[in-house]
Amino acid sequence: MLSIPFGRTRFCDGVSRRNFLKVGALSFGAMNLTLADVLRAEAAAKQHDPFARTRHKAVINIFLGGGPPHQDMWDIKTEAPAEIRGEFKPIGTNVTGIQIGETFPRIAKMADKFAFIRSVVGARGGHDAYQCTTGWPQQSLAAMGGRPSLGSMVTKLQGNVDPSVPPFIGLAERTQHVPWSDAGQTGFLGSTFGPFKPSGPDMVNMTVNAANRDNLPDRKKLLGCFDDMKRAADYAGALKGADAATERAFDVLTSSKLVEALDLSKESPKVRARYGDGKPYQYQYDGAPTANEHLLLARRLVEAGARVVTLSYGRWDSHGQNFDLVRDHGGKLDQCLSALVEDLDARGMLDDVTVVAWGEFGRTPTVNKDAGRDHWPQVSCAILAGGGMRTGQVIGSTDRTGGTAKDRPVGFGDIFATLYHNLGLNSETTTVLDPTGRPQHLAEGKALPELA
Repeated sequence: MLSIPFGRTRFCDGVSRRNFLKVGALSFGAMNLTLADVLRAEAAAKQHDPFARTRHKAVINIFLGGGPPHQDMWDIKTEAPAEIRGEFKPIGTNVTGIQIGETFPRIAKMADKFAFIRSVVGARGGHDAYQCTTGWPQQSLAAMGGRPSLGSMVTKLQGNVDPSVPPFIGLAERTQHVPWSDAGQTGFLGSTFGPFKPSGPDMVNMTVNAANRDNLPDRKKLLGCFDDMKRAADYAGALKGADAATERAFDVLTSSKLVEALDLSKESPKVRARYGDGKPYQYQYDGAPTANEHLLLARRLVEAGARVVTLSYGRWDSHGQNFDLVRDHGGKLDQCLSALVEDLDARGMLDDVTVVAWGEFGRTPTVNKDAGRDHWPQVSCAILAGGGMRTGQVIGSTDRTGGTAKDRPVGFGDIFATLYHNLGLNSETTTVLDPTGRPQHLAEGKALPELA
C-alpha cells in the first residue's frame, strides 16, 4: 500500500489525515507500489475532465460463484420428468422461439439484447473462478505461475485508457470461500498486472469518506482538503525521495475521477432504484452477496476508463433449497443485469462494452432429496450482451435432461476468444511471451462466429 505517516492530526470536518490516507491503502496486485510501477509506463499525465466519458472497448465479467443451475435459468426442460424438470416454468421472450426461466421476466422483455449459451463444456469441477477469468484449466502453465486472467492480459497489451484509472478492476468482496472472490490472477505476467481492488473496508473508506453527508457535508471542501493533504505531505517530507511515478500514484489515489466513479451518490435515485441493492442478502453463507450496486459501479468504472471489471455475484451452490435460492438470486440478478444492459444501451456504450455472466459449472439434472442440485461439470451455461455482438439468439442445446451438450458445444476458450475479439485483440494471432521467452496465445478456442 502507499502509506504516508501524517500522525493523527484532524482536519476537514474532523476526519483524520490518517483516515484520508486509507484511500491509498487499496489493494493493487500484490506489491507495495504496484500502482506506481504501472504508472511508470505512462510518459506524461494529461489533464482530463472528470466527467468526460472515453470511448473504448471493455468487458464486465460477472462471476456467479458456486455453479448456477442451467435447467432453472436459461435452459428450462419442459419435456423432462418432474424430478428433473423442477419447479420452474418457461416464459416467452421478445424474441420468437426463445424461452427462459420464469424468474427472469425483465431479461425476457429484452432478450434481443442477450445471447444465451446453453452448451458450455470443459469445466474442470473446481469451486473457483479460474476458468471464468482466464479461459484455461488451472493446471495450464502452473509451473511458471499459471495463465494470466483476461484483465491482466489486457493490462499488459493495451494499458490505461486514462492514467488516473486502473485498466483492470476487481469489485469482488472477499468471501469466506476465498476462490469465489478471485478477481483474476496475474499468472506468469507477475503482480504488476494485477487488479485494483476497492473492496471491503477500503471501499467503505473511499466511498464513505468521500461522500458521507454527516461527516463531510461540503463536498467542495473535501476536494479542497486533498490539496491541503498533499501540501502537508510535502511539508513533512513524507514524499521526499519518492520518484515521479510514486508521486503520480499518490495523485491518482487522491484523484477526483476515481473517487467520483466509486461514488454512487452521484447517480440519480431513479437509476439506483432501477438496479436495486440486492438486499436482504440471503443464502450467502461463505459466498458473495447479491450486491446489485456492484453492476452499477462496474458501469461507472468503465465509463471512467476501466477496460476490464470483474465481480462475484451471489452464492449459487444449491445442494439444498435450489428453487428457493434461484427465486431469490435469480430475481435480483434479473433486476440488476437487465438494468446494466439497458443503462449501457441508453448511454451509447453497449456496442463497446461486453457483459458476460456465468459460473464455474452447472448442476445435476436430478433434484436431490434436499430439493437441491449437485455439482455437474459436464455442461453449464452463460449469458452475454453488448460488445457489438449479434444478440437475440440461443447458441447450443442440451439433451432432454440437461445433462450433456446435444449440439454446438462451446468451450471456455471459445468464449474468451470472443471477449478478446470484442476488445480488439485476435486471440489466434496475438501472443505474450512467458518467462521462458516462448509466445503464448491468449485463448485456446475461436471466437464464436454466431456472434460476429
